[in-house]
Amino acid sequence: MQETAKFQLRFLNQEQHLMLPTVTSIIITQNLYDILFQYVITEEKEVKLKEFIKMLESHIKSKSSGPFSLSLSDLEFLDDGLEELKLLNWMEVPVKVFELEIEGICQDNEIYEEELGKIFDLLEELITFNRKMNSNQIYVYPMKLTGY
Repeated sequence: MQETAKFQLRFLNQEQHLMLPTVTSIIITQNLYDILFQYVITEEKEVKLKEFIKMLESHIKSKSSGPFSLSLSDLEFLDDGLEELKLLNWMEVPVKVFELEIEGICQDNEIYEEELGKIFDLLEELITFNRKMNSNQIYVYPMKLTGY
């Protein structure tokens, strides 16, 4: 195993998320867009829906070992579309949010992402998580609910 920098996980809070079913494919992304588009009645909501679909596609293509989810508050723009997702087996789960701090390395340092990758490799052996996009925060999922 590679030498990993010392790090800390600091608990921030718990959020309720809607989680993508564990069995899925890229085809579901287009189907979701078609289904959810009917609930988008403003230009602002359409932009948010496109961002949501883009994040989902990115997650599926990344072959991440953790599940895909977003907080219910981030998905409020879908209105009744939230119920539609639940009918498509998306599950509401409690997610713990942690901030990862690497000892002696600031986020602006060019080796930060490399060290972060090593830490994520280590954490994958211990917990089910996903990185919050473009941040040093991770979502940690309950093991018994994720099926991972």
